[in-house]
Amino acid sequence: MKVIKRDGRLSDFNKAKIVEAISSAMSRTEKGVDITLAERIAEDIEKQVSDKKQVSVYDIQDMVEKKLMNSSRKEVAQCYIIYRYNRDVARKSKTKDIFLDIIGAKANDITRENANMNADTPAGMMMKFASETTKPFVDDFLLSNDVRQATKKGYIHIHDKDYYPTKSLTCLQHPLDRILENGFKAGHGSSRPAKRIETAAIIGCISMETIQNEMHGGQAIPAFDYYLAPYVRKTYIEELVKLGHVFHKDFSYLNDYQIKDYLKKETDDLSGDELVIQCAINETTNRVHQAMEAFIHNMNTIHSRGGNQVVFSSVNYGTDTSAEGRCVIREMLNATYEGVGNHETAIFPIQIWKKKRGINYLPEDPNYDLYQFACKVTAKRFFPNFINLDATFNQNDLWKKEDPKRYRYECATMGCRTRVFENRFGEKSSIGRGNLSFTTINLPRLAIESAHEAQDKIGTYFIIGEGSDEHITDLYKETVIKIFMNKLHYYCDLSAKQLYERYKFQCTALAKQFPLLMAGMWNGSENLKPNDCVEPVLKQGTLSIGFIGLAECLVALIGKHHAEDEFAQQLGIKIVTTMRDLCKGYADKYDLNYSVLATPAEGLSGRFTRIDKKEYGIIKGVTDKDYYTNSNHVPVWYKCSADHKAKIEAPYHELTRAGHIFYIELDGDAVKNPSTISGIVDLLDKYNMGYGSVNHTRSRCMTCGFENSSSDLEVCPKCGSNDIDTIQRITGYLVGTTSRWNSAKLAELKDRVTHNCDEIKGA
Repeated sequence: MKVIKRDGRLSDFNKAKIVEAISSAMSRTEKGVDITLAERIAEDIEKQVSDKKQVSVYDIQDMVEKKLMNSSRKEVAQCYIIYRYNRDVARKSKTKDIFLDIIGAKANDITRENANMNADTPAGMMMKFASETTKPFVDDFLLSNDVRQATKKGYIHIHDKDYYPTKSLTCLQHPLDRILENGFKAGHGSSRPAKRIETAAIIGCISMETIQNEMHGGQAIPAFDYYLAPYVRKTYIEELVKLGHVFHKDFSYLNDYQIKDYLKKETDDLSGDELVIQCAINETTNRVHQAMEAFIHNMNTIHSRGGNQVVFSSVNYGTDTSAEGRCVIREMLNATYEGVGNHETAIFPIQIWKKKRGINYLPEDPNYDLYQFACKVTAKRFFPNFINLDATFNQNDLWKKEDPKRYRYECATMGCRTRVFENRFGEKSSIGRGNLSFTTINLPRLAIESAHEAQDKIGTYFIIGEGSDEHITDLYKETVIKIFMNKLHYYCDLSAKQLYERYKFQCTALAKQFPLLMAGMWNGSENLKPNDCVEPVLKQGTLSIGFIGLAECLVALIGKHHAEDEFAQQLGIKIVTTMRDLCKGYADKYDLNYSVLATPAEGLSGRFTRIDKKEYGIIKGVTDKDYYTNSNHVPVWYKCSADHKAKIEAPYHELTRAGHIFYIELDGDAVKNPSTISGIVDLLDKYNMGYGSVNHTRSRCMTCGFENSSSDLEVCPKCGSNDIDTIQRITGYLVGTTSRWNSAKLAELKDRVTHNCDEIKGA
């Protein structure tokens, strides 16, 4: 017979526990313990439930209370009830402490888990209350025993676990053209197809804001320039109509005039059709610019998820060479460069420039001028980031330069790094697809355990984290790597199983639970009826196994990380290659899109470290900081050239098809030298990397608008104000104040070394 425990797990019936509980209650009375009575009650209960397969712990407790009330020791029943109540209170004490911290708006790692969520507002507090009570429910009732234990002990981490019961998916690359052309319904209202650039831009905002409330991750538009380009031409035609009213003439014969570029020019010396066309171009360009301004402004002010955070939004652009597409790109860059509000740097959307040879990367390419402008904007405003479409793994054989819809075969990414491209069930494309869920493995913990076990096995000893070639023997290396790989296999298998179990749970959702997402935005969902399960279309998404702390893992195994030792680098590549190969096997086993993710850890970077430090103590180079290094990155504190950092991290990009990113932290003011930005893009091209961005600091006086690249600006040198805003990048997105960063990421920020701008020159 099994007992159903409070957390839903099953355990064997054990009457000794009943005797122990009754005896504990008796010890609190004047008459003391009557072991004979306690044992008799336990035996009676055992007989009473002997014909049942299962009984809950609550039913057993009720039986104990009734037996005590009917015995000669009625006073024990009262003590037992108090004992039972106190045990329940003790179990809830952790939740109580967390709630009190949320209520008190305390700045700790619970309330600062996500730097772009304001947990101090009423809506933010409600989100945290819900989150912290939902996670234990998931542990107790939705996870299998082996997964629950691995999560509790810090071997794996299930991302967005608080959203698990909602059955929501992670993210989506919006096929914006579908609703621009057909309209859509959102909430209690509906939208007609777009007819002008302003409408198209606002529908893009509404699309991402609405679906953000149906998912737990970010939202992106994969071909922003292509999707909005047709509405530039429609706007131009509108302007011709307006001019026709002014001149009392029908200018519709100019509707299809081949415009080379939408550039504003003076009209004083023009006449006839040239005057009309240029006036229409000027007004169209103004409207496109205003539409881009509004788009950026809305993405920084429209709140989602109960009103406590803005949409985690991204837009990909740069490869549309049409005059209309170039106009969208140029005005998006112009609006970004100017800033929002009082010329402030916009946090969202994360903008991604799609770098492509033959399109925008080389001087002879049609969009090269816009690429140069993009580098100038990045130097001041952090965005755009850069995705390398020339990377071998980001290419699609169906992409043709002459194809006006070639964007369908261009890889797009979420700003934080999540990548969806390969597909077992259709075209290799990012559009209309996204990640379903992902789980991260704690590599340093596996390495620490493996080092201890290897030493025990071969009878050797050295201080973990301080190894060197002199005293790490070949036998030890062979042994520790073998042990580690066995552990890696086990936890990859476990993660794959857990992801599949979550996937099957997600599949039970009905289409009506995601009213816009499953109304044609997710590939294949256009054929679903409101009460249909979403299972037939979810296979279009991806399941990802992530990892954290490769650098610390290597130090724990062999004493050095991959940026300082070639053997360590080869071992690191072997580890991630093994994960990649295992994911290929899971894809075949479960018939789903499995891939490896270079995890963007924020709160997780500190959680794993705290668990491991508590169990294993301080290990030099491993647990001696408050954080683990994100994924396969070179440690932020390690000093090396930008070229060396790129060379070390590059091989991992091809292996991590679920997402990756390359960062360079600059030491100076890139505004004075935009070629620094193109130099970093050159590194992506040189080493076949998939995605990269630039970290630097922009401090701004909120009173007078003064800006510089100082990270410690406290008083404005221009007006003397103390109202200083400092922008920093945390895990792919920007944060306007580090007061919302958790302790681990603050520690990492403090340790970051920079690279000299003058050493990075664009070709």
